[in-house]
Amino acid sequence: MQQFPTFTGIDISKLTLDICLIHNNIKQHYKIDNTIASIKSFFSTLEPANLHIGMENTGCYNYYLYEVLTEMGLAYYVIPPVHLKKSLGLSRGKNDKVDAVRIALFLEANFNHMSAYKPQRAAIIKLQLLLTARSQRIKIRKQIVNGKEQYQYLPEAAEPFEQLDNELLTSLDQQIKAIEVKIQTLIDNDPRMSACYKLISSVQGVGKVLSWNLILRTGEFDNITDPRKLACYAGIAPFEHSSGSSIRGKSRVSHYADKDLKKLLHLAAMSAIRLAGDLKDYYQRKVFEGKNKMLVLNAVRNKIIHRVYAVLKNQRPYQNYLPNHLVMS
Repeated sequence: MQQFPTFTGIDISKLTLDICLIHNNIKQHYKIDNTIASIKSFFSTLEPANLHIGMENTGCYNYYLYEVLTEMGLAYYVIPPVHLKKSLGLSRGKNDKVDAVRIALFLEANFNHMSAYKPQRAAIIKLQLLLTARSQRIKIRKQIVNGKEQYQYLPEAAEPFEQLDNELLTSLDQQIKAIEVKIQTLIDNDPRMSACYKLISSVQGVGKVLSWNLILRTGEFDNITDPRKLACYAGIAPFEHSSGSSIRGKSRVSHYADKDLKKLLHLAAMSAIRLAGDLKDYYQRKVFEGKNKMLVLNAVRNKIIHRVYAVLKNQRPYQNYLPNHLVMS
């Protein structure tokens, strides 16, 4: 007898989970609490054979699901929200029940081309929380610094606020430094992350912040195993832009990217072309040949990514070229 697969779409909120089961074209809807006990109770009633579970990535609200489904040995898929949104086409309205159905239907149509989610180690989850806390404080600090420009127009009235802002900036600086110490301690005390960090930070231009984020974004380079895929994820891989005989545009990068990682790679490239080395020579040579500066800088970003993967593959720190040695472009 043929066993029909069951596609499970889960819409996640802070307190509840809306679940849609599609089995043999029959839809069933459930609503449970977003707690470990409720999740265990619900999935223990389902037949694990031919069960496919999909959910959107909603950050920390997914954690209970990750824990329970991993413990029960169930495979599940975590769908990027933008991927799901673009797949819907023309759609109107939304609520939790409808979103659960849409996730289940998306999974039914695409699960053969998707990879099951790989649970992250506890150390990686802790690294994510620390980097998120650091990022939040940096954004707040930037807002305060930018807001101080208004004080120049009313210096007398703004004096007490400026003092408060300075105190807040001092406190934020202390918190950011404390978080960075915790991040580095976490990495140093974890043998796997420590070995990875030492290798990738040896690449010219790759500092500690970029190293931390590369370890996190790639899942210790287990989730993104190819440098070209990381370049695409970071929005620095150029794609052809043409159609028929009328459109012959220049290749361009996609706007669907991790903009924070792209910014860090840009800073790494800017640092690399200022330091003595083959990347600086490459940049100057290409600019002298008449290449667009931003195009060459994007090529430097890609070279940095490929070197990161090269040192990991060879398990050997990067060695910059010595003066007067031949440099291959």
